[in-house]
Amino acid sequence: MTTINTRLGAIQGISNNDVDVFRGIRFAEPPTGTRRFRSPIAAEAWQGTFDATGWGNRSLQAPPQQFDVPEQGELSEDCLFLTVYTPAGSSTREATRPVLVWIHGGAFIMGSGNGYDGSVLANQGDVVVVTVNYRLGMLGFFDLSALDPSFAGSASNGIRDQILALEWVRDNIADYGGDANNVTIFGESAGGAAVNCILAAPEADNLYHRAIAHSGGTPSMPPLDRTNELAAHLSIDANDLVNVLAGMTGEEILAVQMATGLAGGSVIDGTVVTRATPVAMAERGTSGVPYIAGSNHDEGTLFTMMSQDTDYDKVIASMGHNLARSTLDGADPTAYINALRSEYPDATAKEIYETIWVDMFRRASINNAEAASAAGPGGWLYRFDLRSKLAGGALGATHASEIAFTFNSYAAEEMQGIGFHDRRDPIVKQLAHDWSNTVLAFAKTGNPNSGDLPQWSRYEKSSRQSLVLDAESRIAGTELDQHHRDLWGDV
Repeated sequence: MTTINTRLGAIQGISNNDVDVFRGIRFAEPPTGTRRFRSPIAAEAWQGTFDATGWGNRSLQAPPQQFDVPEQGELSEDCLFLTVYTPAGSSTREATRPVLVWIHGGAFIMGSGNGYDGSVLANQGDVVVVTVNYRLGMLGFFDLSALDPSFAGSASNGIRDQILALEWVRDNIADYGGDANNVTIFGESAGGAAVNCILAAPEADNLYHRAIAHSGGTPSMPPLDRTNELAAHLSIDANDLVNVLAGMTGEEILAVQMATGLAGGSVIDGTVVTRATPVAMAERGTSGVPYIAGSNHDEGTLFTMMSQDTDYDKVIASMGHNLARSTLDGADPTAYINALRSEYPDATAKEIYETIWVDMFRRASINNAEAASAAGPGGWLYRFDLRSKLAGGALGATHASEIAFTFNSYAAEEMQGIGFHDRRDPIVKQLAHDWSNTVLAFAKTGNPNSGDLPQWSRYEKSSRQSLVLDAESRIAGTELDQHHRDLWGDV
């Protein structure tokens, strides 16, 4: 056990392999009752010594369908908690350590920061790692603004939660040895999309100083008004929807979400997220932040493996169409989908659907990295290609493969979270070491070149250099994405 004195009061955590861990720190008042669907409110200081040895609550969500990795913490509507990992004794020294704030993925409907262990990174890089829980699903991302102007921005309440967590970091992280003037936000999938949303949220400016988006989409469209659809499901008049929602429990709202598929996600709501990420980068110019983005070679295989569907022509016509529209920033994707079928005449519908997933994450990563370089701070692009041997190698380098490498989880005695690769493989261990050092170098200096991997230039239109992470990592140029850039119409 370890106890320190902080601005908010004394706090007791646990010591784990030369790292002090403080779990379940409340950064916001419970977003319940009259605060439901509203902006979060910063938590008050606590009385006495706060017990930070147990996990904070996770946002309400459905049970996992695949990869049932146990996560600590109860499910609750009261879920705005964070965890701090810091080198042992950090609070007794100067607050000079870079801070990395992790935003978890899960399609904005599942997951939590509790499932990510920052101990290895904290110890390896002499940094402070913070993982954050935020509201998910309807409770965090459903747009109610059509019903009442006071709900403006409700489509991005989960992003508001993350921004408030960054304000907590600004005000309090020095007590844990962290430098509030050197904060990196990083996340994967929905967490990567959240990073891109934060970059496009003016109220978050100056709360972070670097950004990394792993397989992150870009906010490009306004939220859909689905209040009438929700009212119809509840068999009520839309004018009564606010009062009915206020009288429901969080669990009842989750049940409605699961029955209807109404949830929400990365959007330009106009109040919190005010424009697309590349536009925000251009507007901020040199006052913006250095940025890394990237995707995986076989993103889509994870989603088809998890799917219960077998008729992928129907899936392409529904979910695939929506994904493709997001790929093209809201434009009609019909011609693009037809072009995929034409370019790959021997591909099955399942493989075409998987390719749409690949393109959605890849195009967003390319455009954002290019915009960050054009604006001045610099953008770096990677692609993760190291294939997993799971399922006979059928997954390839699938979605979320790089997370365990980013956290160097393969170096931990007991790995927490999901890993797709064999931790005993020396190639896996070496790449995890090298890539995590690259992430740490970027957090410290704003430049990802640490010496462990090939020298990595900014992503510029003229050269389009990408770092390809593999058994033998390499630098690739225009040829890496040229073919699909033609399909997207980006040439």
